[in-house]
Amino acid sequence: LPTKKIKKSAKTGIYSTNVDALEKLEGVHPIIDLITQYRELDKLLSTYLEVLPKLVASDGRLHPRFIQNGTTTGRFSSKDPNVQNIPTRTDIGRKIREGFVARDGYELVSFDYSQIELRVLAMLSSDDQLISIFKEGRDIHTAVASMIGGVSYDKVDRELRRKAKIVNFGILYGMGVTSLHKQMGGERQEAQTFHQGFFEKFPEATAFLEKTKEHAHQYGYTDTLFGRRRQFKDINSRLPFIRASAERMALNAPIQGTSADMIKLAMVSVDKYLKEAKQMDASLVLQIHDEIIYEVA
Repeated sequence: LPTKKIKKSAKTGIYSTNVDALEKLEGVHPIIDLITQYRELDKLLSTYLEVLPKLVASDGRLHPRFIQNGTTTGRFSSKDPNVQNIPTRTDIGRKIREGFVARDGYELVSFDYSQIELRVLAMLSSDDQLISIFKEGRDIHTAVASMIGGVSYDKVDRELRRKAKIVNFGILYGMGVTSLHKQMGGERQEAQTFHQGFFEKFPEATAFLEKTKEHAHQYGYTDTLFGRRRQFKDINSRLPFIRASAERMALNAPIQGTSADMIKLAMVSVDKYLKEAKQMDASLVLQIHDEIIYEVA
């Protein structure tokens, strides 16, 4: 098989067969698809099918542990088992979700925030353009695709929206043009246009991100809206790749951290509401970052 652009392992000198390598060889030989399928099945089997049934308690339910300080960003994590990463991407992965059911007479009801991190960026940066998109109830990805792609809002197709979505979330995670191009596909120039276009169309958001980075360099930390602080000891590292990695995390920390704070506040508010409402038979069973799931009669 062709080995061009396939990296070698630093330890063994053998060509890599990781996801990136296999994606580059997709369609070259039948074995590639078979390896990918095998790995998916193996992962589902070893992580979920063999493990979850053994963790079911005598009441027929799973009781994972939720850890309040399990992440640096302020999000909850869960263990024994981790119920925040049940697969959804493939049909066979989604089958595992079907194993999670409510008790008799109840339904599992999910509530989530729509595009919370982009809304938080709009709030923290006071960016007029972003705020007006949300206030007018427009879809943020379609709106950005329209503004950068130079087509009217109602003429944005799925592919253009997909690219805008990658850029919108990529900017939040400090992605550069190379990473965006890798995810978007197509020509590098298009990724460059989208990347640059975002910063031109949303000047206040751009200024906020730049200010956040400068603050992290100067003080070594960033804050969420609610004052929770995250330290970045490598932000002024002499090694460019370590410094760049710390900068990316510093850019995202106030946004993801504020979102995490808001979800926790929402959980407290809903709990208070349910206690006061009394007639509502509902209990919180799961939190997955921007989503809370209740078991409701």
